[in-house]
Amino acid sequence: MAWIDVAAAPELDAQGKLVVRHEGRQILLMSTPAGLFACVNRCPHEGYPLREGTLSQDGGGCVLTCNWHNWKFDLATGETLVGGDRLRRFPIRRQDARIEIEIVPDKAAERRAGILQGLARALHDDDQQRQVREMARLLHLGLDPLDGIRHAIHWVHDRLEFGTTHAIAAAPDWLMLAKGAVPEDALIAYGEILGHVSDDARDRGRYPFAEGGCAWDAASFAAAIEAQDEAAAIKLMRGGLAVPLSPDDWRRVLAEVALAHYADFGHALIYAMKSVDLVLTLGPGVAEPLLSMLVRSFCFATREDLLPEFRSYAAQLKAWGQPDRPAEIFTAAAFHKTSARSAMATVRGWSALAGCQFIWPILIETAAWQLLHMDEAKFRRDDLSLADNANRLDLTHALTFAEAGTEAAARSPELWPSIQLQLACFIGRNCRHVDGGQDVTGFTVSDPAAFFARERAAMFDHGSARFIISAHLIKTLSAAERLAGQHPALSPLLAAALNRLLHEPLKERHIKRTARQMLDLVAQE
Repeated sequence: MAWIDVAAAPELDAQGKLVVRHEGRQILLMSTPAGLFACVNRCPHEGYPLREGTLSQDGGGCVLTCNWHNWKFDLATGETLVGGDRLRRFPIRRQDARIEIEIVPDKAAERRAGILQGLARALHDDDQQRQVREMARLLHLGLDPLDGIRHAIHWVHDRLEFGTTHAIAAAPDWLMLAKGAVPEDALIAYGEILGHVSDDARDRGRYPFAEGGCAWDAASFAAAIEAQDEAAAIKLMRGGLAVPLSPDDWRRVLAEVALAHYADFGHALIYAMKSVDLVLTLGPGVAEPLLSMLVRSFCFATREDLLPEFRSYAAQLKAWGQPDRPAEIFTAAAFHKTSARSAMATVRGWSALAGCQFIWPILIETAAWQLLHMDEAKFRRDDLSLADNANRLDLTHALTFAEAGTEAAARSPELWPSIQLQLACFIGRNCRHVDGGQDVTGFTVSDPAAFFARERAAMFDHGSARFIISAHLIKTLSAAERLAGQHPALSPLLAAALNRLLHEPLKERHIKRTARQMLDLVAQE
């Protein structure tokens, strides 16, 4: 690009600093003992005008300090000495009595590499503002913003000690929300993903995966996870990628493994379906890091079916289809006061008399009713035992599990018994956190379709202070809307439950409860 005449040399010499404008951009010109320099006038940190900054000599070079947060830039080398982002500089020269600068066009490949490098630094530093700033640069340059999400997945995959988290599970729903959104709203969705990823990897440690691979075998893969042998499972997983297994193949395999136990209170199936969703959205290049995290989470997952409350799960699954209960009326009301053991027995008893198309909507109805009637007064108490700790986010998992179960059963109908019994586990467990006598008419939604659309738009300004909360909100919103589409008769109930979840104040921390519980715990040591 040609040199551009921007200022009179005597004027710059007299003032030392001069701000000029070119195509809407403010450019700072500086005349120093070390030479002429030109850079953008806005600090890349928070936009403070560098015209107000301080120039100092350093070993023959020239350092520009932004006085707002003390970021320092070496104008000779272009390096950032204190702070994060690089400062955009421009070639400058004196031509007779004029000052000229050259606006060099961006080289997309170089800029992309620099942005992704900056994003990795922002993830490591948990600098959420810079994460959004780097994504804004991708958008501004017309580059693919999903490259930033792909980069983050590769960055984080071996930094999560126990594998997949809600950051990954919520990512497909944030990306769906970003699709077709205006740039500002899309940037919000991307920022939610990146901020949650870096927040979950807060210890910044690395937890490498085993190297190598071996021939794919589904039975061996399931056996390795059952044995909690991460190294063997990882090598087999790589064999599956080499085949390659299709996304539908992976859904079938992962659903079967996830449902082998009531694993991690149902999170295993949710994480499995969402991980495949993310591969479909971002492409096969993220399959290995995403599936590696998932395998690790499977191996570390708690197996709730070994706990007394859920221990009858295996027996009920084995007896599926065998009628031994009276033909009572099977409605959602039958689950309003129940236990996990009783809920599973009821569902299994009806399995011989009615198909999943009859049982499944009733379970979804119950899950939505429980969320609508959650006992918020109990959640706020500070005199609970550790075993009774719960909050409204716990009740959302029944709906997100129902969405994942529907997805899994569409590929593997033979998994319906496991899926329905595990949703019964949710319902039985959640029953003690429900107060059916509450007046919840204030949460009634007259137009569910309009409500879901309005709440989707509102997620771009949700205001939640913690990523774990916003992740549950977007996941439950998406699940409820999809379930409403599949079961239109349940749409008003699902919308009302979501209305309460989204709009009733949530107590985010229980500092008094925690203090009391820890004193009680250590007293028993």
